Formats: sequence, structure tokens, C-alpha cells
Amino acid sequence: MLRLLALALLLLLAACGSGSVGLNDTEPVVLEGKCLVVCDSNPSGDGAGAASFGISVRAAGAKVAFSAVRGTNHEPSEMSNKSMTIYFDQVLVNIGNHFDLKASVFTAPRRGIYSFSFHVVKVYNRQTIQVNLMHNEYPIISAFAGDQDVTREAASNGVLLHLEREDRLYLKLERGNLMGGWKYSTFSGFLVFPL
Repeated sequence: MLRLLALALLLLLAACGSGSVGLNDTEPVVLEGKCLVVCDSNPSGDGAGAASFGISVRAAGAKVAFSAVRGTNHEPSEMSNKSMTIYFDQVLVNIGNHFDLKASVFTAPRRGIYSFSFHVVKVYNRQTIQVNLMHNEYPIISAFAGDQDVTREAASNGVLLHLEREDRLYLKLERGNLMGGWKYSTFSGFLVFPL
């Protein structure tokens, strides 16, 4: 593998002619399912850099993102379990397939910084809702909607989290009911960068 990377680097240097490549002039080279990115490790403002290069190898499956919606009302009495997990019934995006629709749980595929957001709407009765983003069974952030004078009210929140591989995240309804007939309830997340 090292010989193959060295050969690719020599071919790329020969193709560049001058021996330096500006950061904006780099193109990835795909080798055996990996992406080899060659860039100038000492970039300068005028594009003329030293003849030293940095090499970064990234896995092809480094992209992680999901977005799920709930198309029906969430009534706790209808749930067969007592977990109060908010279940989603449609996935709009699931790059990497790390969101399990049936369990409505996201499992982190790698250590990194992730962004999560959710948006829920309470039903027409005069009640308060509280929704928690759960991280391995512990609440991380909450959102509330409790104005007694309105029949529809939204609760939203978002956060950046440092996750380890196999960490699990899901939404839990602490109290109230959600309105979801028009896909008002959503849960989304993505990998900002791996660590």
C-alpha cells in the first residue's frame, strides 16, 4: 500500500510540473476505495509555495447525516412501551445509514463532533410539552412549549456534541402530546468533523 501511495504521489508531482500545487488546485485521487488528497503544506497568498506536501487519507464513507419526520400524532397511550421515545415514520436523509428508523435512534459511527436539532409541535389542547435529546439514556438538552393561551406552539433546540463511537441519541417525550399530521416533528443530525 505504501508503494502505491508513493507511486501516486510521484505521478502527481510529475504532472504538476513546478513541484508546487496551490490549495485550490488540488484534486483527489481515488486509490482502492480511499481518497488521497495532496495539498501544499506551506501555502502562501500568491500560490507559490515550497516543494513540501502534506498527505491526508480519508475513508470514502466519512459523510454522516440524517433527517427524520413524524407524519402522525404521538399519543403516549398508543405506545406499546413506556419509554416515551418519539418514533419517526419517514427518513428524508440517511447518509451512512446510522439512523435506525424502527427504533428512531441514531448511533454514532465514529468519534467526532456532531450537530443535532429537533422541532416539535404540541397538539391543540392546553398543555405543556417537554422533549429531551437523550444521549446514552441521559438527557442532554430539552425544549418546552407551554403557553396556555395558544393551541399550537413549537419547541425547538439544537446542540453540538462530542460523541464516541457507538453513542446513541434519540428524542424522549417527557410530558404532553405532539402534533405531527403535517410532519411538524423533525429530528436531524450530522457529523461536523471526525476526531
